[in-house]
Amino acid sequence: MKGYTKDDIRRICKEENIKYIRMQFTDIMGRLKNVEIPITRLEDALDNSVMFDGSSIEGFVRIYEADMFLHPDLDTFLVLSWEDNSYGKVARFICDVYRPGTKGQHLPFEGDPRGVLKKNLKKMEEMGFSALNVGVEPEFFLFRLDDEGNPTLKFNDKGGYFDISPIDSAEDCRRDIVLALQKIGFTIEAAHHEVSFGQHEINFKFDSALEACDNVQTFKLVVKNIARRHGLHATFMPKPIENINGSGMHVNCSLITQDQANAFYDPKTANQLSLTAQKWISGILHHAKGFCFITNPIVNSYKRIVPGYEAPCYISWSDSNRSTMIRIPAARGNKTRTEIRSVDVAANPYLAISVILASGLDGIAGNVPLIDPIYENLFLKTEEERNHLGVSSLPADLKDAMEEFKKDSLIQQAIGSHITNKMIEAKTLEWDEYRKYVSLWEIQKYLSTY
Repeated sequence: MKGYTKDDIRRICKEENIKYIRMQFTDIMGRLKNVEIPITRLEDALDNSVMFDGSSIEGFVRIYEADMFLHPDLDTFLVLSWEDNSYGKVARFICDVYRPGTKGQHLPFEGDPRGVLKKNLKKMEEMGFSALNVGVEPEFFLFRLDDEGNPTLKFNDKGGYFDISPIDSAEDCRRDIVLALQKIGFTIEAAHHEVSFGQHEINFKFDSALEACDNVQTFKLVVKNIARRHGLHATFMPKPIENINGSGMHVNCSLITQDQANAFYDPKTANQLSLTAQKWISGILHHAKGFCFITNPIVNSYKRIVPGYEAPCYISWSDSNRSTMIRIPAARGNKTRTEIRSVDVAANPYLAISVILASGLDGIAGNVPLIDPIYENLFLKTEEERNHLGVSSLPADLKDAMEEFKKDSLIQQAIGSHITNKMIEAKTLEWDEYRKYVSLWEIQKYLSTY
């Protein structure tokens, strides 16, 4: 935490000659939005009096409830060094969204994903934990732009896992992304080419849950901007090309106790995992079908979690098995963590972490039975063999995920009734639009045959 005060912000803006400030927030679909103000309105920002029209943001409010307020988190203040500074330097705040209350007061908006995560973190603290540490592994594709600057599906390289130039011809772009991230304070742990052509991964240091989600949103913004300068389009679409691996966002989690110990580590057990860790895992697996609607939120998400492309589609865990949905990396002690591998990069990070946290805490509270680990390769098992092991599959498509979500009251409570209703409304429309669409596959498969 930076611990910025209002005076710190004023001083930095003067020293850096800031001309504009972006008041950023995230809508329920996970898209980063912003209201840009000139530096002359800095005091308005610091006084929480910058307003915007919430009725124009999908999933927010109706037109007669339009006025919303942006409350900046001072610790998220950042000079956007990758921006074009020809019109003056630009800084940003990440904001919480508030609505008008009585007597001029502002009330937290129940449809603000960042606020939703804060509520779930408060429940975590009430259960005796001091923090949830989160580290993410976001993957993305780089495609060429056409002559008019529009994205294509043409790969920029023919590289594979851990390849180097000249095979990995996007190496310079990836390095520039890393340099831009380091310049604004990211601690980069690794950057490499992924399995598929044009696919990349950049890992950065874990942080507390709220800061980690803020970092995901900033990461996506930087990646897209730097890629465009290289004549490329960066996409976080989970599966843009069929018959190759898609892009996931593995989520590594560890709960921290009040005395700053890792709650998942117990040196006295055979696998050095605590009972708390096993309960946490069981809670997540128990609610996996219900929260898939949030962690894998678009039609395309379900083209990724299919057998044959390394993505986990079976609800299971292991401390040494990559065919399971949750894997326990080998590191122990303070680095003991659960790696949830089903989440994809289209997910709203604030909502994804909210439902994972709520599920894990439900397990810790003892509301679900313990689930044993699986040490067999589930990709090689038949459905009957997996059923015999007690292993079921994640939802097959967005509609199935939505139906599972509707059955899981805990997941609905985790994100609140406002977002629950808006998500169901929006995704019902998305599914209806998708099922009415006649795809090229159907034309090629059936036009001549029938």
